[in-house]
Amino acid sequence: MTTTLPALPATSSSTNSPTGSPTAPPTAPPKSPSGSGRPAVDARRPTPVRTGRTDALLCSALLIVITAVQAWNMSRFPGLSDDEGTYLAQAWAVQQGEGMTHYTYWYDHPPLGWIQIAALTRIPAWFAPEAMTVGTMRYAMLGISAVCAILVYLLARRLRLPMWAAGLAMVLFGLSPLSVVLQRQIFLDNIAVMWMLVAFWLASSPNRHLWHHFAAGIAGAVSVLTKETMLLVLPALLVTMWRHSHRDTRKFAVSGAITGCFLIGLLYPLYALLNHELFPGTRHVSLIEGAIYQLTRPGSGSVLDPTSDSHSVLMAWLYYDRVLPVGGLLGAVAVLCATRWSVTARAMAGPALVVVILAVIALRPSGYLPAMYVIQALPFLALLLAALVASVAHLVLRRGRPTGRGREGRGTTVVRWTVAGALATGALLPVVPQWYDGNRTAMTEDANAGYRAAAVWMREEVPNPESVRVLVDDALWLDLVHAGYEPGPGVIWFYKADLDPAVTRTLPNGWRDVDYVVASPTVRRDAVDLPIVKGAIENSTPVAVFGTGEDRIEIRRIVGGDR
Repeated sequence: MTTTLPALPATSSSTNSPTGSPTAPPTAPPKSPSGSGRPAVDARRPTPVRTGRTDALLCSALLIVITAVQAWNMSRFPGLSDDEGTYLAQAWAVQQGEGMTHYTYWYDHPPLGWIQIAALTRIPAWFAPEAMTVGTMRYAMLGISAVCAILVYLLARRLRLPMWAAGLAMVLFGLSPLSVVLQRQIFLDNIAVMWMLVAFWLASSPNRHLWHHFAAGIAGAVSVLTKETMLLVLPALLVTMWRHSHRDTRKFAVSGAITGCFLIGLLYPLYALLNHELFPGTRHVSLIEGAIYQLTRPGSGSVLDPTSDSHSVLMAWLYYDRVLPVGGLLGAVAVLCATRWSVTARAMAGPALVVVILAVIALRPSGYLPAMYVIQALPFLALLLAALVASVAHLVLRRGRPTGRGREGRGTTVVRWTVAGALATGALLPVVPQWYDGNRTAMTEDANAGYRAAAVWMREEVPNPESVRVLVDDALWLDLVHAGYEPGPGVIWFYKADLDPAVTRTLPNGWRDVDYVVASPTVRRDAVDLPIVKGAIENSTPVAVFGTGEDRIEIRRIVGGDR
């Protein structure tokens, strides 16, 4: 993609117009203050970075490597999660015309995210309905990861990073073990990040067309409606738009973006209003109640408290990769400190603000920190770490470089490259072993053998599954639906047995109305606060166990039930 400055209006070389009327002589271009005779450059609009065939070749080569690493062993690692199963089951409900979710939709998240998942998985689900399971449908996320990697490269170039630094940003984003593990999973955050990258790419357009900024606002709204936590990133998007818009049309650009974002965002409360579910009521769910729950849900503690869940989440992130989170955060601080004198730092101010905002929110002592939260920051961490490396490289190799080509100049060049090589080696020494181990694990380990074995046992060993009632987590819900269990009252997402009145009414005798419970780690952990699920586990005996330790999956038959 080639970006150029708009062409100047053409002027006639003749002193007469085609009609014979006199014309003014052409105006000479303004001379530079130095008197060199070259046209003066408008400092308010830095010359955009040109991209061409070499960029396309580099981006394509890196994309092949990233896609291969992401795809290899994708269905087997990491372990299936209940969140993945929930989003995919909701997408299945949309495909089947059953509504927004497979159970009562209570406005926990906007539905646009799993509507997009339904679109992504529509064709394979149509050809092979039994393939609509979490492990298989993870491959639908491969396209999302590829698009995000390309957008990281293109955005890096628009933000004035050199070609090699843009490639580095793409590698950091696509091949970090932290990225490989999280981007493989069916999370709404991955789709929301793609739309936010589109918004930043449009907002930083060097052409400065108003439609670019209006479209950026729409893309930002789609990102928020995909995962509502992306609302935190919108101020940084406006900063990017402000930095990259022309001062004469800046007010129109920003106003248009805000208007587009606001109008698209209104569709969600409008949907709730038309369904008479905007305001709280005694006999229905409501958008306001869902929002209140999300804002007041119990916190996971401070990341600085070694005993808190938030600290465990942070340690899990750093276990997979320490360089990208820490280096990207340092890059954000450096960019914000250098905006007064660096053109590139001013261009990178928006991504830097994204990282700072997300870091401040994560450091709240009483906030809730989910494991997928860092996904929102990954592309921006990669951009900022690449920018930091590019700044150090420029400082070492080019700043203060003598213009002469004599022996002294060659000696200085050798010293500079020696220092650069030493710094690069020192930086790679701690990175390469961690990345190698993390990606080798992701490409070879099978963390889902227990889930697959449990699904096979429930399909082959339980007679008349259409009349059996079983409590499972959502990672297995679709597997059992395809095995013949009745969705809803037959195979029950275990949370709903206690928390959804529509399901609880079908269990008048509580756990006694259940035949089996598939006690995965998620079910055992959360059963403490769910009386029906807890009773089912306590009054059951294991008939099959797959795996060992805390990760084992137990299939338990209810003893003393009414069925």
